[in-house]
Amino acid sequence: MMSFRLNKLIFIAGLLALGACGEADAPLEERLRPVRYITVSDDSVFRDRSFSGTSKSSRESRLSFKVSGTITQLPVQIGQRLNAGDLIAEIDSASYVLQVQQAQASLVEAQANDRKATADYERTKGLYANDNASLNDLDAARAQAESSGAMVASAGKALEIARLNLSYTKLTADTECSIASLDVEVNENVSSGQQVAAVSCGDKFEVTMNLPESLIGLVDEITPVTIRFSSIPDRQFNGVIAEISVASVSGSAGFPVVIRIDESDPALRSGLAADVTFQFDSAAASGTGVVIPVTAVINDPDGTYVFLAVPSESEGEAIVTRRPVAVGELSQFGIEISDGLTPGDFVITAGISVIREGQRVLVLANGP
Repeated sequence: MMSFRLNKLIFIAGLLALGACGEADAPLEERLRPVRYITVSDDSVFRDRSFSGTSKSSRESRLSFKVSGTITQLPVQIGQRLNAGDLIAEIDSASYVLQVQQAQASLVEAQANDRKATADYERTKGLYANDNASLNDLDAARAQAESSGAMVASAGKALEIARLNLSYTKLTADTECSIASLDVEVNENVSSGQQVAAVSCGDKFEVTMNLPESLIGLVDEITPVTIRFSSIPDRQFNGVIAEISVASVSGSAGFPVVIRIDESDPALRSGLAADVTFQFDSAAASGTGVVIPVTAVINDPDGTYVFLAVPSESEGEAIVTRRPVAVGELSQFGIEISDGLTPGDFVITAGISVIREGQRVLVLANGP
């Protein structure tokens, strides 16, 4: 009886073992990992680029005296509006007045000597004609007359210079302008060429900024530009590219660009922080690349690349492939891909940490 039960248990165990083996040998259904992607399209092209700049008057001047001296008058204040001819600063003119008087006296003396030398020459010519003077006497009289005439001319120029120096003791506005800065005080001794004040003239303004080398070749005088100022939040200004540098700023890769503001506004002034936006046309923009989420870009010792989802024959499935790319600049919209992607590519943006090249994946709805 015991032997029968034992054999029965062995038989049941054998059946269970065979069942287990059958289950192990049955092929398991492959589980596809889900990924998300974005489609590279023409709308992904990086058309608009914004950069920081600083406003300034279209005509800014740093004023200085052409002569040295001590400041005696400084009747202006920062921000003051001036008309043409208004006095900005004056230096002590006493020594320059004396120089003018000295030059005048020298001129009078030279003129007297010239009259005497001219008269002597005319008299000597008459004596020579009557054989009462030698040729040497005539030549000497002529030379003295010519020399005295040159002395008169020299004294006259010296007087002009002295009068100019006297006029340089007053610094005036040559047109309507505003005082942007004052760099001296009354009773301060200044040298010629030392900055005394800076003025902003006219009501036209421009913005200066540096453009990176990757974009400097894409802008010209007809590139659309818009400008915004944080201090004028409700206003957008149109700009025109007025100047494009052919050399980068020393120590950087930026190229100076000057944008002229077409419109005027009482709130505009020099030194305002500006946000300058360039709008590239389609042809130019296609050369700047596309923008994708930063998380979609992988950088490892093998290089920089992205994963693309290549649709397979089964609906909703794709094959992962790796595509090397060249990256550009980082912006608030993502990272620029300057080379490696074309419109129509499906760039995987989520799930890239658990996929590999050649893997079959399940693609979900587009999204970051």
